[in-house]
Amino acid sequence: MKQSCDTIIVNYRKDVFSFLLLALLYFLISTNLYSQDVVAKNGMVASAHPLASNAGLQILEEGGNAIDAMVATAFALGVVEPNASGIGGGGFMTFKLASNSNGVTIDFRETAPAKATPELYYNNEKSFKALVHSGELSIGVPGTVAGLSLALKKYGTMSLAQVLKPAINYAQNGFKVSEKLSNMIVEAYDVISENEATSKIYLHDDLPIMEGETIKNPDLANSLIKLANKGPEVFYTGELAEKIASEMKKGNGIITIEDLKNYKAEIKHPVIGTYRGYQIISTAPPSGGGTHLVELLNILENYNLSSFKHNGFEYIHLLAEAMKIVLADKAVNMADPNFYSVPVEEITSKAYADKVRKYINLEKASFEYKAKSMLSRESNSTTHLSVVDKDGNIAALTQSINHWFGSGVTVAGTGILLNNHLGDFSKKSGSPNSIEPNKKPVSSIAPTIVLKDGKSFLTIGTPGGSRIIGALAQIIINIIDFKMSIDDAIEAPRVHAFNGILHVEGRIDSNVVKELRKLGHNVKVHPDYDNYFGGAQGVMIDPKTHVLKGGADSRRDGVAVGY
Repeated sequence: MKQSCDTIIVNYRKDVFSFLLLALLYFLISTNLYSQDVVAKNGMVASAHPLASNAGLQILEEGGNAIDAMVATAFALGVVEPNASGIGGGGFMTFKLASNSNGVTIDFRETAPAKATPELYYNNEKSFKALVHSGELSIGVPGTVAGLSLALKKYGTMSLAQVLKPAINYAQNGFKVSEKLSNMIVEAYDVISENEATSKIYLHDDLPIMEGETIKNPDLANSLIKLANKGPEVFYTGELAEKIASEMKKGNGIITIEDLKNYKAEIKHPVIGTYRGYQIISTAPPSGGGTHLVELLNILENYNLSSFKHNGFEYIHLLAEAMKIVLADKAVNMADPNFYSVPVEEITSKAYADKVRKYINLEKASFEYKAKSMLSRESNSTTHLSVVDKDGNIAALTQSINHWFGSGVTVAGTGILLNNHLGDFSKKSGSPNSIEPNKKPVSSIAPTIVLKDGKSFLTIGTPGGSRIIGALAQIIINIIDFKMSIDDAIEAPRVHAFNGILHVEGRIDSNVVKELRKLGHNVKVHPDYDNYFGGAQGVMIDPKTHVLKGGADSRRDGVAVGY
């Protein structure tokens, strides 16, 4: 039948409307203005790379628990996000099993070698900063293998060989380089090109590997196979340990077989706090992340934050002033608890927050709390993952090799890229965080679990050096005070106040920036979705429906997946 003219016009208008709607959706998605939680019922993994997230999901689907999936995802991240982590590094994890009312932290932070004396690092003809920027003297004794193996053995249900399968596959068969990874290779070109074994993996014909090309690391695959077959001992006392020690000796490094043999990951009680009736469970020292996240939330809890305009100038001013206090406290109080008594209980108390809150002036910026310059250049690197399984076990893990591509040193014949975490010690002697033999440097890492009425509610974490503490506080506040979804809370613009500068993302309104400057803030505006502000990954459990909702950060290649 012939269509009438009116029908043709209506259909045409529908087609145009559909086209414009699709175009608008594409624009919103491509510019990250449209965000949406990933939803699942049985299990979920959020990490900084889709292949790593899929590795963890595969383990969950095969019947593994959250710890199994966490370990598989962590090993996979070390392969597909090599700029940020790997078995040559260290980190912290926090998790809670559904069968246990208490949370657990495992500290697998790197340690200074036995020969890492203050004399070597502070009385050297080279500056401390130069010694720990890259190369063999910047390397701490790696803890990742020990930490992941301990968690799996004590709390997991699968074997090391099972959870290593995805990582081995990615290392053997390769993976496509994303735009972000390509940019990071370019940024770290000088460090990468200094080492032949590292250059062989991440450069082609002495040029950075570009987006869309494939990275394979067969030596790392073989090392992971050895680990799967022989266990963590091969890394700390066996063949891999010998190769690491040999590489150190060749490059005038100071890590020995004895350093590796003596390394132990530690199970610890987490730092506990509360915020508006929610329980915060996070990392203990030598990471200051958990301690000072609780302190920051305690300070801000006294204000009716939901009455503020989100990311308005009054709200950002308050955040900035509270951050200054917290980071000043961290700079002078945080250290390895085996060497220095850290006043965790006092710092995390509500009474202490009441004491320091009075120094905040809501009318102008204060520089009274400018943090002392104790640490070397802080890293944009590190990576985070979050997992929840069908039984309600919940886990958060943050791991790192410090700066992009760590020390730049890959152990010949192993594919193992080593960290440069000795740079997290104080650049001056005589402070709680000064370098000493067998000491762990301070960190800001804070893989965090949030409970509501004793039940798991949120697993969250982010990379970003000192930005971690403020970023996590902002995400938690976005969810609890501003009622945002997990993905919206992660994607929202963030700020950071440190050493006299208020850093803001470009998505913060320009008029807000003007008002902040009027209040006396020295504002530095960063690009939209800048790596500087971290790369958070999280999973939230809906208290009413128990549905899992995942969010992943567009500042990295983050992806949340579930089933």
